[in-house]
Amino acid sequence: MQTSFTPEQLADPGVARAEEILRKCVHCGFCTATCPTYLTLGDELDSPRGRIYLIKDMLENDRPADGRTVKHIDRCLSCLACMTTCPSGVHYMHLVDHARAHIQKTYRRPLADRFYRALLAAVLPYPGRFRLALMAARPGKPFAGLIEKIPAARPLVSMLALAPSALPRPDAKLARERHAADATKARGRVILMQGCAQRVLDPAINLATIELLTRLGYEVLTPQREACCGSLTHHMGREDDAHASVRHTIDTWLDAAGEDGLDAILITTSGCGTTVKDYGHMLRNDAAYQQKAARVSALAKDITEFLAAIDLPQSRVGEGIRLAYHSACSLQHGQKVTDAPKALLRQAGFTVLDVPEGHLCCGSAGTYNMLQSEISEKLKARKLANIAATRPDAIAAGNIGCITQIASGSKVPVLHTVELLNWAHGGKRPARLPR
Repeated sequence: MQTSFTPEQLADPGVARAEEILRKCVHCGFCTATCPTYLTLGDELDSPRGRIYLIKDMLENDRPADGRTVKHIDRCLSCLACMTTCPSGVHYMHLVDHARAHIQKTYRRPLADRFYRALLAAVLPYPGRFRLALMAARPGKPFAGLIEKIPAARPLVSMLALAPSALPRPDAKLARERHAADATKARGRVILMQGCAQRVLDPAINLATIELLTRLGYEVLTPQREACCGSLTHHMGREDDAHASVRHTIDTWLDAAGEDGLDAILITTSGCGTTVKDYGHMLRNDAAYQQKAARVSALAKDITEFLAAIDLPQSRVGEGIRLAYHSACSLQHGQKVTDAPKALLRQAGFTVLDVPEGHLCCGSAGTYNMLQSEISEKLKARKLANIAATRPDAIAAGNIGCITQIASGSKVPVLHTVELLNWAHGGKRPARLPR
């Protein structure tokens, strides 16, 4: 794609990176075949190619974002299926992230939109606040039907619908900083990222991970100063907030690592993992943090990526259980981790079923299912129908957002992959798994 940025514009590192990405696009349109919003809405501007044109026009003309551009950028899930499909290597993720930051700086959203975005940014990254918000949502759930016809209240209705009717109690074990390895099998040392929403919605995921890793011989560190990885605010274009979270996270993890070093920083929420692996890019212009950020990115691994590399033994625990594997977009498209989770589950004895249209997003996408609920619901219905076609006994996924989204419309239990692997290798049977 031909561009016409001025030297003055290209002096901005963000614009220079955007131009580099734009020049790789050859207008082929392969991305439209795998874009969930284009397949749902049929509008060229709701495809990656259409959004690229809008972003190019906005940046080249050095103008504030307008309502049309914002509407179509907001509809992007950042599922990154387009990056898997693109034959030219267009790094759409970095381009749309820059566009969102530009929108945040130059566009004044309607009052209701500003309110919900500020609310989500002030609540979701903070586990204590998030827990209180979910508790407050419970008495409000019966009234959702009364307000759903008010257009400005749709995000609130979606929040109430997604809020669980009961919350698991925090486990005291997760309040520890260190979890000792099985002394007879000492193999290494890792940090486990606990996540913001995950530790509130489903602490069993982190518990299963700790139990499995310590049993395998790894000392597991869970620094209690850990805050949000920055993913949520980053995808909302709140660049300053996101970078502050990133710096805090980097300092917390490297302080915990100390002089003894680490084998890996392990992540069980793949949406967060995609962002953490991009820290080196996010802080590439920060002289004080660029090297530390690159080091953290190099250490970051999805839990299944790590387990696949350490030769787990065969297991027969899962025999007779038909398991539909939902491949989270952030894992398959963002991190290119596709085969490892399924291979580990098959190795544990499960019959692993590939979901039709597995490349398409379930509609969760961070805050998307609250801010773009109508599109999200259509994508969820499509995903649920495809999962049902496999006739599974249970569903496995590697991202808490996907788990929450799918579970909100399915009677089939949805579990994190690591919960099943922990059971297969000596741990407790997951409570939600039917016998």
